[in-house]
Amino acid sequence: MKIIKKILWVLLAAFIIIQFFHPTKNQSIEVLPTDISRNYQVPADVQTILAKACNDCHSNNTHYPWYNNFQPVAWWLNNHVLDGKRHLNFSEFTTMRVAKQYKRMNDCIETIKKNEMPLESYTWIHKDAILNDSEKQTLYAWCNTVRDSIKAKYPADSLVMPKKK
Repeated sequence: MKIIKKILWVLLAAFIIIQFFHPTKNQSIEVLPTDISRNYQVPADVQTILAKACNDCHSNNTHYPWYNNFQPVAWWLNNHVLDGKRHLNFSEFTTMRVAKQYKRMNDCIETIKKNEMPLESYTWIHKDAILNDSEKQTLYAWCNTVRDSIKAKYPADSLVMPKKK
């Protein structure tokens, strides 16, 4: 019984200690020159959808829930945000090569069609992030518009991703 008590005390101490170590929050109040909205039109209805279902993980401005103040939850959420931004970051959209921007718009359409985004683990808590058919259609149309404007602005060969060796 003594060993179990010691283990529990060590676990409690570890839990208390990790509360002092938090990842840097993903919060930026400024809209960067590389933001998708600075280079492509983002209508108000699309901005609303992105704000409720996408931007927490795919921009430089995450709205954190209250439970982010506790470890190891903050680390877990931070990993989700970093992974999301690695795939697509609307705040830094134009830092990507044109071919990658073009591909990301195709990827957005596909992931929404397959109901892969927003993640199920995100929608457990954020029920308002679940996209209805109308919102999906709005996002498809917007992604197509952005993709078409990229296509119109740049030569066809610049829209092709280089083959991986």
